[in-house]
Amino acid sequence: MSKTALLLIDFQNDYFPSYSGAKWALSGTEAAAANAAILLDAFRQQGLPVIHVRHEFPSNDAPFFLPHSDGAHIHASVAPIDDEPVILKHNINSFRETELQHTLAQLNVDTLVIVGAMSHMCVDAVTRAAVDSNYECHVAHDACATLDLVFNGVTVPASQVHAAFMSALGFGYCNVDSTQALLALAK
Repeated sequence: MSKTALLLIDFQNDYFPSYSGAKWALSGTEAAAANAAILLDAFRQQGLPVIHVRHEFPSNDAPFFLPHSDGAHIHASVAPIDDEPVILKHNINSFRETELQHTLAQLNVDTLVIVGAMSHMCVDAVTRAAVDSNYECHVAHDACATLDLVFNGVTVPASQVHAAFMSALGFGYCNVDSTQALLALAK
């Protein structure tokens, strides 16, 4: 029997423009977190596993997610409760040098619904790594956020960065769908 878990990636204070002192505000973080909270509530109501991932850089020289800072805390809108595991990572890929694989195995998970930030970095990396580790993956595109990027002197708007990465994941790695459509997996 399949066991599905919700995996929340890096919904941390420094990414929220509405958080006073945010060091790396993304575009649309609040909307993404609101959709993630809908999935979070559904998974909790069904008693399905919920796993939070929190990024913290190992040094105070980092631009954001400084060690032991308020900015590195998980945002209150999707904060863990009770015994929900929180995986601490120091790399882009949530599987690298963390307890994520072990936690998923302990929970007997084979399917992941993935939400979080940043679409083009940690969400992309964890999804690809999970698929490569034989997990069935579903990304809620409207529960992920990113920011404008610059390449070769051209500013690429966050909406286009997000669309490019979601389309790439949907093309060859996983199901990419809306929060509302993925609520069906919370059963």
